[in-house]
Amino acid sequence: MRASDVDRDRVAAILREHTAQGRITVDEFNERLEQVYASKTYGELARVTADLPEVDLRAQPARIPAPSPAAAGLHPGMKGAWGAWASAVAVTSVIWLLTDFGGYFWPMWVAGPWGALLLVSTIFGGKK
Repeated sequence: MRASDVDRDRVAAILREHTAQGRITVDEFNERLEQVYASKTYGELARVTADLPEVDLRAQPARIPAPSPAAAGLHPGMKGAWGAWASAVAVTSVIWLLTDFGGYFWPMWVAGPWGALLLVSTIFGGKK
């Protein structure tokens, strides 16, 4: 009986699982993968995995990534905004130190309003 693309993809997934578990090497995986996509019948597909134990992909637990500790904190976009703010304040402060140290602290006009907007967004913006 002729095999479909879905059948070949299913066997390829089985081979990936066996590679991840260390039953076959990456070189073996590549060789077998070429055989899988060249296979036309179920018999040819069965020969590719004949020496491997059966793996029921439906019985495999779904891999749900554990939430990182950072996920409970700020939204990644907000972290990026705070990082940009800190970088801009650092750069303008260094320029102030090199050119006008002891004079009027003009970097506060960069840090103050922008920082206030970020603070309000962080507090009232939610997690989205």
